[in-house]
Amino acid sequence: MWRVGDLVMRQSYDRDICFIIVRLDMERGIAVLKGLDVRLLADAPLADLARVSETDWRTYQVRQAQIQQETMRLVQMRRQVDHDKQEYRSEKMRYPRDFFERPGRVLHLDGDGSYLEKCLAIYDRLGIRAAGKNIPEQMMPERIGDLLAEYEPDILIITGHDGVLRKGKHAEVLQLDNYRNSDSFVRAVRAARKYERSLDELVIFAGACQSHYEALLDAGANFASSPERILIHALDPVFVAEKIAYTPINETIDIYHIVRSTITGTDGLGGIESRGKYRIGLPRSRF
Repeated sequence: MWRVGDLVMRQSYDRDICFIIVRLDMERGIAVLKGLDVRLLADAPLADLARVSETDWRTYQVRQAQIQQETMRLVQMRRQVDHDKQEYRSEKMRYPRDFFERPGRVLHLDGDGSYLEKCLAIYDRLGIRAAGKNIPEQMMPERIGDLLAEYEPDILIITGHDGVLRKGKHAEVLQLDNYRNSDSFVRAVRAARKYERSLDELVIFAGACQSHYEALLDAGANFASSPERILIHALDPVFVAEKIAYTPINETIDIYHIVRSTITGTDGLGGIESRGKYRIGLPRSRF
């Protein structure tokens, strides 16, 4: 007997992703599943589910830890290169070496509290000032104006769960109502743009797994998921925010590099030219 909270994999997808059961419909024989490390809500027949064994779980945890560690390593390497450039810039412009850094501030709205906790922990490790709010996707559009006024962020992350409801026809992929939460994300982006119209003053990432990429960009997002309607990792929005936060304000963010900073890559994320939010100042306070 299946229960809410059970860890499962889908046999029809070669047991590729680890899910947790969040809702059961015994009459229809359907379970609603939430990805543990991908931002996906999916329906699955109970007959398609397989329990996650201890061996499966250990293997899955090791693989996810390796993915995260490799991404963090690449980010730290790129961060060191950027830091060396700033020191060279300081010398060239005859700044003293005691300059201080001021990366962009992040407001992260997430429809999933467990994902948000993971993201906030990584922001802290990356030295980014971030505030997070766990808000259901459907409520984000009405809450976003007040939150922007309260936190005054440089970077806004709008994410949670999503997914394509019916796959197949090209026309269906373009229909906004064929997605679990893309419409909520689109309305949230539009609400944010009513508060701040400039794409450089407020840089926005929006979307989750399989989200309507084109509609999110048209609504005013700088970066969005998912161009190929694939799954994105729970931490991908953090790595997008990190690149925005640490790109100097006098530079345009390298779109290719920002996508390379993520776990998923160009099939899962994309965007438009935007300016960074990183500033240097001097002198560094001794207090």
